[in-house]
Amino acid sequence: MRKFCIRLFLVLTLAVLGWIDLGCVAHAAGRLNDYLPKAELGELVPGANRLGAPQGDPAIAPAYKDDQLLGFVYLNSDFANATGYSGKPIQMLVGISPKGVLTGLKLVEHKEPIVLVGIPEKRILEAVRKLIGTDMEPVVRGAVTAPQVDIVSGATVTVLVMGDSIVRSATKLIKSGRLGVQGHAPAGPAPQAAKAIDPGKSEVRDWQSLVGDGSVRRLTLSVADVNQAFEKSGNAAAAARPEDGDPGDTFIDLYVADVAVPTIGRSLLGDDGYNRLAARLKPGQQALVVAGAGRYSFKGAAYVRGGIFDRIELIQDTNSIRFRDRDHTRLGSLEAEGAPDFPEIALFVVPAEFNFDPTEPWVLQLLVQRVVGARDKAWVTFELGYALPDTYVKREPAAQPSTASPDRTPASATERRETAVPPSTEDEPLWMKIWRGNIVKIATAAFALGALTLIFFFQNQLVRRPKVYTWVRRAYLAFILVWLGWYANAQLSVVNVLTFANSLLTGFSWEYFLSAPLIFLLWCAVAAGLLFWGRGPFCGWLCPFGALQELLNNVAQAVKIPQYRLPWGLHERLWPLKYIIFLGLFGMSLYSTAFAEQLAEVEPFKTAIVLKFAREWPFVVYALTLLSAGLFVERFFCRYMCPLGAALAIPGRIRMFEWLRRWPECGSPCQRCANECPVQAIHPEGHINVNECIYCMHCQELYFDDHRCPHMIQVRLKREKREALSSSSMRSGGKGPQTTITAGGKPVVLPRAEAVTPPPT
Repeated sequence: MRKFCIRLFLVLTLAVLGWIDLGCVAHAAGRLNDYLPKAELGELVPGANRLGAPQGDPAIAPAYKDDQLLGFVYLNSDFANATGYSGKPIQMLVGISPKGVLTGLKLVEHKEPIVLVGIPEKRILEAVRKLIGTDMEPVVRGAVTAPQVDIVSGATVTVLVMGDSIVRSATKLIKSGRLGVQGHAPAGPAPQAAKAIDPGKSEVRDWQSLVGDGSVRRLTLSVADVNQAFEKSGNAAAAARPEDGDPGDTFIDLYVADVAVPTIGRSLLGDDGYNRLAARLKPGQQALVVAGAGRYSFKGAAYVRGGIFDRIELIQDTNSIRFRDRDHTRLGSLEAEGAPDFPEIALFVVPAEFNFDPTEPWVLQLLVQRVVGARDKAWVTFELGYALPDTYVKREPAAQPSTASPDRTPASATERRETAVPPSTEDEPLWMKIWRGNIVKIATAAFALGALTLIFFFQNQLVRRPKVYTWVRRAYLAFILVWLGWYANAQLSVVNVLTFANSLLTGFSWEYFLSAPLIFLLWCAVAAGLLFWGRGPFCGWLCPFGALQELLNNVAQAVKIPQYRLPWGLHERLWPLKYIIFLGLFGMSLYSTAFAEQLAEVEPFKTAIVLKFAREWPFVVYALTLLSAGLFVERFFCRYMCPLGAALAIPGRIRMFEWLRRWPECGSPCQRCANECPVQAIHPEGHINVNECIYCMHCQELYFDDHRCPHMIQVRLKREKREALSSSSMRSGGKGPQTTITAGGKPVVLPRAEAVTPPPT
C-alpha cells in the first residue's frame, strides 16, 4: 500500500508538472496564434504553403513548403522591446530563414497616434521593409554593424522602434540556437559568480575621480566627426548639407552615469537627492543621469510634443528602450565637486520591465538627425558604452549542483537548524535602513525639538528673566545653525512643499518622505507647531537660515551698525511679496516640478546652509546680499521674500490656541511692543499679525517687565504705594513721615497720611 501511494504521488506530480509546462507553452503560443491569421504566409516566408505548430517559449512557428522547412515566423514583441509613442507594443510578425536571413514582415497591431492620424502607414512600412533580405548571422558574429532603417520625418520614434525591434529580436533568436544556425547553439551553462551592486560602497567623490575611473562615461563629438559620419553613411543628400562652423567646434559633449549606485548617486545628486531617488526606485529599477553641452541637444523637442526622447536610446544585449517624459526629471546642476555647468541634465528612471542589469555592459545610443528635404531627414548614430567599474560590484560564488553521495542520508531537522542562515534584511524597506543608520542624529534632533516644546510651554516663566531668556534663545539658534543646518543639512525648503503637493496629485508615497529622517521629523514638528502657535516655531526657531540672519543682526547691533525700520505703510505693502513668490512657484510646479525647483533658488538656503557658500559666485553673491540687507533690516529675507514662510503662514491661521498675551492698553495708546518688534509683526492698533510673527517672544518680555511696559509700570507703582503706605502706617500708628519711592527711574514723594487703611489684597 505504501509503495502504491508513493507511485501515485509521483505520477500525479509528473502530471501536474507536465500540465504546467504545457500551459506555459500554450500561453506563449497563444500570443503568436492570435496574430498569425492577420498575415498571408507568403508575405512572411515566400514560397511556404503551410505552418507547423508553434514551439518553444517564446513561440516560433516553422514554415514549410510541403515537407521542406523554409523558415520560421515569430512575434517581434516576444523577443525584444517594441514600445512606441503610445506606450503600447508595436506588434509585427517576422519571417526568418533557418540561416538567419530576414524574409518578410507584417505590421499586425499598433496604437501609434502618428500613424493612426497623419502619416500613412504605407510610408512607415516602406522604410522598415528595407530590412528584408538582411543576413543577420554576420551581425550576431560582430562581422558587420546592425542594419538601420531610414527614418520618416514626423514618425522618427515609431520607425526606429520598429526597426530596432526586428533587428534585436532576430539577433536574440539566432543566439538561442533555435534556428539551427551553426556556431550559435548555446553551450551548457558553467557556474559563474553572481554579480550585484555592493551597497557597502557609499562614499562621496569629486568629478575628476568619477570621470577618471569610468564611473561617469563621456562621448565628445566635433563638427568634423558628425560631418564625416554622414559622408560615410552613403547618403549624398545628407553629406551635401554639412554642419556650419569650425570643424573643431564641439557638436556635443555627452556624459552618462548610473546614479542608482550609492557612491555615484551620492556624489552627483548629493545625499538628499540620492535618498529621495532611492526611496522612489522600485525593485529592479535603475536610474541614469545624462548631461550634455554643445550645439546639439540630446533631448530635442519630441518629448515636449509627444512625451518621448527620440535622440537617445538605452541598449543592453537585445533589449532597448527610449525614455518617456514620465521617466524623466530635470536637474539644474550636479553636486560633485568640480562638476561642469551643463545646459542640459536629465535624470531617467529605467522601467522595471526592461530588466536592466547594471553589472553588465550597456550602451547609450545617440541619434543625430539632419534635414535633407522639406519632409525628409537622414540620421546617424553614435554609441556611448558604459561598464560599471568593478569597485562597485560584489561577486558571490554561484551555487554548485548537489553532489551528495548515494549513501548519504538527508540532513536531520537538528542539522538543518544548526546550518540555517540568519534571516536576510535585503527586503527591508530602504527608509528603515536609513533611519537605523542615523540613530544619533535622530535622537539629537528629537531632544532639540523636545527642548523647544518645553520653552514654549513654560514661556511665561522664562521671559520673566530676560537675560536668561536672551542667552537661551541665542544658544538655541546657534545650535540650529551649526548642527542642524551646517552639519546635518536639515534645512527645510519650499521645494519640500511643492514636492508634497505634487505627490498628492501624482501618487503619494510615505517611503519617499521617510527617506530623509531629519527632514521628516522637522515637518512633523512644524505641522504640530502650526496647530498650536502658527508659523512661528519654524521661522523663529527651527530655520537655520533664519538663525543665521538673527545672529548676524545681533552682532551688527553689538558693533553699532545702524538699524532701519521701514515706514508701516511701505512695510505692509512689501510683506505680500513673499506670498506672490510662493504662488508663482506653486503654479509653475503644476506644470513642471523640475523647473519650479530651479526657480526656488530664490531661497538662498541651499547656498548658505547646505553647501556652506561653496558654490558658483552668482549664488554666493545673492546669498551674501540678502544677509547684508539683514544687518540693517532685521530678518529682511524672512519678512519680504521667503516663499516657505508664506507657505506656512497659510495653514498657520488654523491654530487653535492664543499664547501671546496683550493688555487692553496695547496699541491704544501704548506702541512700545509695536515699535520694538524685530519683524514689525504688531499692527499700530496693537494686535499681532500671526502670519508675520516669528514667535521671538520679545513682546512677552515687555508684557511682564514692570520697568518697560507702561501697564506693568502702573501696576508696580500702585503696588509699591500700597506697600509703602502700609509700612508707614504700621510704624507710626497712622502719622508717618513722607515716603519716597521710585517710579520709572525717578523719585516720587508720597504725602503724609493721617490714617491709612491698608488696601484690600
